Formats: sequence, structure tokens, C-alpha cells
Amino acid sequence: MNVLKNTYYAFRHGQSRANVEGVIISDPAVGTVDYGLTEEGRRQVAASLELADAFDTESRLFSSDFLRARETAEIIRETLGVPEIVIEERLRERFFGEWEGQCHANYSKTWKKDAFDPNREYCGAESSRAVQERMWAVIQSLEHVFEEKTVILVSHGDPLMLLQTAFQNLGPERHRSLPYIETAQWRLLNPQVPIIGTGSNLGMRKDSL
Repeated sequence: MNVLKNTYYAFRHGQSRANVEGVIISDPAVGTVDYGLTEEGRRQVAASLELADAFDTESRLFSSDFLRARETAEIIRETLGVPEIVIEERLRERFFGEWEGQCHANYSKTWKKDAFDPNREYCGAESSRAVQERMWAVIQSLEHVFEEKTVILVSHGDPLMLLQTAFQNLGPERHRSLPYIETAQWRLLNPQVPIIGTGSNLGMRKDSL
């Protein structure tokens, strides 16, 4: 296994209108222009950053193009004084197909199928393997560009959990076995030693795929 040159943090967007309304918003045509953060979501992001002493003005900030992620990234940028946000479409929400706009209880129907066949596009939902691969492709791209940088990846629940399975050398069918990343929660994906932290900072190992 290769050792990554950079330190990567997952940062899930804060509470959004979709979270409050209990609906699935995964279509880029909708999610990139609507269903941004609630006031509580903005407060969550600000509070979470108070615990993130590893972030500074030299951090590199990448975000999904969905509105709730971009608004989260903007709070991070303003708080840290990071020069720019780089929009990365591969960090966007997992597409949930026929469940788009429906009750978020339908997430679990796709997750159950993930555990049996991570390659399946159940009801038109993007397969968990496809999400894992596109998220890991972001890491591979960044490894070609940066060295010894702190990289913050602002994205969504399923994509970040599937990215974590890649860091841990787990199959995508295992993503629901990991501790979930809550709204506005950040997680160190690759510390240099295998440790388990507390709160937002759940440590994972430095080795990569």
C-alpha cells in the first residue's frame, strides 16, 4: 500500500432544508440551486470549526457543487481565511434515482441492497461502488497536485462514508458499518498512526488503497 502525501478531512455539510423536511435531494438539477443550509445548519458549521484546530489559512478547500455543501464551504472559507473554494463535482451527493424528492426513510432501502451487491443500481440509485470510485478518484487527483497539505473535502453523508471505506481498504458494501458522519461533522481520514478519536475527530489510518 502507498502512503498518501497529504492529510485529508471529510466535512459533511450542515443541516439543510432537505434534512428538516425529510426529503431526498440528490438530483444535481435541484440540489445545486436549492435546499441550502438552515440557520441551524450554519450554526452547526461554525460550532464544528471551533473544534478544528488542524485547519488554517493554508488548508486546501474542496466542495461538492450542491448548494448545501457550497454554503458550508463558504462558512469554512470565511472562518479560516482560506483563499478559495474549489468546486469538485465528483464530491456531489449520491444520486438516489426514483427516491428523488421522496421521504428520506427510503435511504434505508438502498442501503440494504448495498450490503448484498455494491454494484447494483437499485431503483436507479447510483451504486455504492460507483460512488466510492469517484470519491477515491478525487484523492488520486489531489495526490498528483499537492504534497504535505491539509485538504478539507466538503461533501455529503453517503459519499463521505464511502470515501472512508476506501481509506480503510473496505469494500463499499461496508459503508453502513462505520460510525456515521452527522451534519457539520468533520473526520480525519488518514492520520499517521491507527488511532480512534472522539467526537468529530474519528481517526483512521494513513495507508491508502
